[in-house]
Amino acid sequence: MIIILLGPPGAGKGTQAENLQRNHGLVNLSTGDMLRAAVASGSEIGRKAKAVMERGDLVPDEVAVAIVAERLAAGPGTAKGLILDGFPRTVGQAEALDRVLAEKHRKLDAVIEMQVVDEALVARISGRFSCAKCGAAYHDTFNRPKVEGKCDVCGGGEFTRRADDSAETVKARLTVYHRETAPLLPYYRARGLLRTVDGMAEIGQVAKEIDAVLASLGRS
Repeated sequence: MIIILLGPPGAGKGTQAENLQRNHGLVNLSTGDMLRAAVASGSEIGRKAKAVMERGDLVPDEVAVAIVAERLAAGPGTAKGLILDGFPRTVGQAEALDRVLAEKHRKLDAVIEMQVVDEALVARISGRFSCAKCGAAYHDTFNRPKVEGKCDVCGGGEFTRRADDSAETVKARLTVYHRETAPLLPYYRARGLLRTVDGMAEIGQVAKEIDAVLASLGRS
């Protein structure tokens, strides 16, 4: 089984992908994580992607497609099923994915759209920060440390924010999403693959709605 989680940045795709990996045994392929790893490694692809990501723009199609195709070919356990989180982001990438899957004699089972409100996303993303020592996640409004300035998990006192989590960058990313990625909705709807869940609901409720989609596809 291959499914795509589709939605704007901050919709909760990563959280739901982790749930699916844990509860259904699907392999989570997050292009965002793979790109950030490439940036951290200082590789050629990472250097090309870094400036683009910090502006809130999309990485070039050929870079994203190459990363996913390589992972499909070499990733352990992907034959059992996988989740594509953050890919495709353009119709061009979707068409390239169709070709890659056809070459590998595999098929896309569903595209799950997580519907959310832009204004809520700006507040959700721009308030995020994490412990510099252990990576524990926090939020200015929704999830502050129990003791101000001290990580609940490891006790560390240093926190960081991602450069692409500023309100201005989030708004730029949403503009890009609506211009470049939203056209995927009619693309997949026309093929009968699009399913929709309420991404503004509580995390557990969103997970239940996604589970219902998988059950309708014969995966429980």
